[in-house]
Amino acid sequence: MTARTSLRRRRAALGLALAGGLALSGCASNAATAPKATTPANSSKGSGLNEPDVNGDGKVVIGVLSPGDINDHGFYESFVDSADAFAKEKGWKVIKRGSVPAGDALTAARALCQQHVDMVALAAGELKAAIPASEEPVCAKTAWYVPSSANIDQTPRILLSSDNPNQSLLAAGYAAGLKMKAAGYTKAGFVTGVKADFSVLGAKAFLAGIREVVPKATLVSTYTGDFNDSAKAKEATQAQISQGAKVIYPYLGGATDAAAQLANANGALTLTPGTDRCASTSPKFDISVIFSPGDYFRAALENFAKDDLKMGTKRVWQLGVDPYPTVKICNGQGDEDQQLAQFMKKIGTKAIDPEAEVKRLG
Repeated sequence: MTARTSLRRRRAALGLALAGGLALSGCASNAATAPKATTPANSSKGSGLNEPDVNGDGKVVIGVLSPGDINDHGFYESFVDSADAFAKEKGWKVIKRGSVPAGDALTAARALCQQHVDMVALAAGELKAAIPASEEPVCAKTAWYVPSSANIDQTPRILLSSDNPNQSLLAAGYAAGLKMKAAGYTKAGFVTGVKADFSVLGAKAFLAGIREVVPKATLVSTYTGDFNDSAKAKEATQAQISQGAKVIYPYLGGATDAAAQLANANGALTLTPGTDRCASTSPKFDISVIFSPGDYFRAALENFAKDDLKMGTKRVWQLGVDPYPTVKICNGQGDEDQQLAQFMKKIGTKAIDPEAEVKRLG
């Protein structure tokens, strides 16, 4: 799992070991390797780049860079899985690299372009430092897909894809609140990695959603400093359970399953950070919070295949309007499913203002 909004990701900024097939050199500095910028492409018809074979070499190659573990069974893996599945349908090729440090993003993007990719796709906004390469000669014949966050500016050479994590995290909290109210619980836990704007605000939105149903609920938030370190995630989860948390939200990447399994073992309810895993039994999840970047990316690839992925534009996905993002109670009891659906519908129709609710209750 736009990021990724200041929460993203996404969330965007997560949702969080390395896939082979791409040799990237990080020896030279960004400044040393920076070519001069090109004139932005015309975005009046698609990208203006003759998609999908943008460079005209007779094949279509998608290059993916991810800041997280692309084998995390969740947020980041969904992005790569969508690329692989769509590419297989079309006879395209995917070059991918996971666990890319933000400081290496620009060099990594240039290396992709040197391998004649037709698209550079960033899995999350944390790699925004790569974006200047879109204006450089080395990447002149490429389209760019970028999950949006509040600090990423729209430029003529990129397509931004965005959702509002205030919406999905508020709804996630609401779903958890329904379960907490039914069980008589009042305390929940939020385990995440780096303490940054998106993770801090994510915790606030989650708490606000819970308080929509359980007004006196409290939330323990723990920032382990690493979305993928399972040992740290388990330590944080155990500490929260020891403090009485009956719901654990592992807002993590590769460490998600370790935290969820420990929550399962202690009888705590748990939620997913981006994907639908209601069918999973080990670990078991009680609520799927679905803002998978893979779902958004597939829609972009479908447009790319039609020469209709328009650079210089932004697609905003709305909870309660679009298929994604959404929240799903895995085994809803009574009228829980109906209450959650109605809550999300109110967000979609703007009867509920997520930002105002987060400010009021978070």
